[in-house]
Amino acid sequence: MPASLCLLIATFLWGSSFIALKYAIDLYHPAVVIFLRMLTTFTLCLMLWRYVKKFNYQQGDWKYLLGMSLAEPCLYFLFEGYALEYTSASQAGVIVSCFPLIVAILAFFMLKEYLSKSIITGFVFCIVGGIALTLVSPDTSAAPNPILGNFLEFLAMVCAAIYAVCVKHLAHRYSPLSLIALQGISGTLFFAPFLFFVELPSEMSIEGIAAIIYLGSFVTLGGYGMYNYAISKVSVLTAAAFSNLIPVFTLLLASLLLHEFLTWQQWLAIGCVFIGVVIAQRHKPKPQEDTEPQMDTMPVEVGNK
Repeated sequence: MPASLCLLIATFLWGSSFIALKYAIDLYHPAVVIFLRMLTTFTLCLMLWRYVKKFNYQQGDWKYLLGMSLAEPCLYFLFEGYALEYTSASQAGVIVSCFPLIVAILAFFMLKEYLSKSIITGFVFCIVGGIALTLVSPDTSAAPNPILGNFLEFLAMVCAAIYAVCVKHLAHRYSPLSLIALQGISGTLFFAPFLFFVELPSEMSIEGIAAIIYLGSFVTLGGYGMYNYAISKVSVLTAAAFSNLIPVFTLLLASLLLHEFLTWQQWLAIGCVFIGVVIAQRHKPKPQEDTEPQMDTMPVEVGNK
């Protein structure tokens, strides 16, 4: 399957996650939802154990595996979950739109990625379109402490960028399913203690459970599986450009399923993002550069956050 199609499917699934997450969080505490989502992913990976167990550890990879697991889902979900309690969705969206730029900075220093004119031009379109999309969208969320909320959202984007850089290295050495299983284990163990401090649901809802199963199976297992496979085939910068399609797909699905009206300004911003993604796909690493980073060129402390 072409890497661009895998990235398109992954971003579509991640965009749909906001709608499923809304259903689930309206019924259960966010900590419960995230824990059950990770537990679902881990359970499915156990059912696919014959493929997961093909995990041949290579010396020195512990820091990348630890960095990937801590960055996402653990710290990413934690930071973003609290960020939206203090800042508005629109302000957080502006920070999210800068994710490709954060990835570019990390990839330049950690992976020695070549910043071509096409990737820079594509990023400009993506960032401008993403920021415009959040600014022209109606904001109905309260922002009691936007400085703190925006800072937490920025930390979430740094975690997502660290995850992308770590996976770029690991995807050449381990199967996508093995990496997802590790995420499922780490996420389940990380969020399990939170259950002692929140109110557990007294009754179950079919809609809520269905939303959680969808999040743990299609979004986490399917979405991350597609992404991890694709990032082994293309530049981490090209993959980062696709992340700007997540809010686009969210808006389109909300319009289709929730009958929300999209303004012409939103459609214009969506078009800008799509143009940026198309331009960014033209990015090619320098021929003399090895697409897989060597161990002696990577910082030792990449796993520390």
